[in-house]
Amino acid sequence: MIWLHVEHQGGQKIGAHAYYTFWYVVPTLPMFLLMPWLMARAVNFWLALLACAALTAVCFVITAIAVKRFGVDLMP
Repeated sequence: MIWLHVEHQGGQKIGAHAYYTFWYVVPTLPMFLLMPWLMARAVNFWLALLACAALTAVCFVITAIAVKRFGVDLMP
């Protein structure tokens, strides 16, 4: 946000950046539970990373569908 401010972006753009950053972070949170769980079970790193990416994609679609009902459009 500092970068946007330094580049003289308007307050509305900075606010939108913060708002959408929140909504894009939410679906990534389960990944931070899955990765250590997989690593503790000696799952290959690349396989674990692939599983985390798949989980994040699924969570993103679910989140986008759920929040659309509240007027938040994450997918065009």
